[in-house]
Amino acid sequence: MEIVFVGAGRLATQLAKALHARGEHIVAVYSRTLASASTLCLAVGGFPTDDISSLPTTADAYLIAVKDAVLPQVAAQLIPGREHCPMFHTAGSVSLGVLGGACHYGVIYPMQTFSKERDVDFTHIPIFIEANDERARAVALALAQTVSDSVTELTSEQRRYLHLAAVFACNFANHSYALAAKILEQHGMNFDVMLPLIDETAQKVHAMHPLQAQTGPAVRYDKNVIEAQKALLSDEPMMQQLYDIMSKSIHTLSNDQL
Repeated sequence: MEIVFVGAGRLATQLAKALHARGEHIVAVYSRTLASASTLCLAVGGFPTDDISSLPTTADAYLIAVKDAVLPQVAAQLIPGREHCPMFHTAGSVSLGVLGGACHYGVIYPMQTFSKERDVDFTHIPIFIEANDERARAVALALAQTVSDSVTELTSEQRRYLHLAAVFACNFANHSYALAAKILEQHGMNFDVMLPLIDETAQKVHAMHPLQAQTGPAVRYDKNVIEAQKALLSDEPMMQQLYDIMSKSIHTLSNDQL
C-alpha cells in the first residue's frame, strides 16, 4: 500500500519502520518540524514536509499519529480534498468520530510503549482496530495484520478503558520505577539492583493473576513496617501520600478477593 504518515513521533517512527520493513510504501511524512519528518523519511523513504497541504491528495491510507489534543485540528486540515481516502488515527483514548469528516475512517491502535531510539518487534504487539465501514475495516485489518499476529476489533468505548488500564500497567508502573530510582540514588545506590526484581515481577503475571502475584507488607497490612517506611518519606510528602494510598489499595483489593 501507499501510506502517508501524519506525525513523526515515537509511535509513528516505530510503526512506519515496521510497515516499511514488510514492504509497504511510505510515500510521505508530515511533522510540525521538517527535521523530524526528514529523520523518519531517511529510515522509511518518502518525502518529508512540515506543511499538511503539500501531502499527496491520494493514498491507500493516511495514518495520523499526533498528540490527542491536536488530533481534531490536524484532521480538519488533512481531510478536505482527501475525503475519499481511508484515514486512521492511532490514539488510545480518542473516539472514532474525530475523523468523521472523511468517508472511510478508523482507528489502528498498537498498545505498547514506544521510544524512537528503541526498535520493537511488532509481531507480538496487540493492535486494536475500529472502522466506520467495510472499506476502512479492510484497510485497517490488512495494515495491522501486516505487522502483528494479534489484531482485535474494539469499539471506541472499549478502547477508552483499555487505554486507562494501560496507563496503570505501564505509565504508573514506570513512574514507580522512577520513584524507586530517586530513593536509591539519594542514598548512594544504583537502580540496576532493582532489575532482577522488576523482571521477576513481570514474568510472574505471565503465569498467574496479578492479585495472586502480589506480595509485600500491604497485603497483610503490616502496620509496623508500613508506618516505618512512611516515616522514611517524611521529607517527600507526595511520595508518602502515594505510599499510603497504594498500600491501602493493595490491602483492599487483596481482601476483596479472599
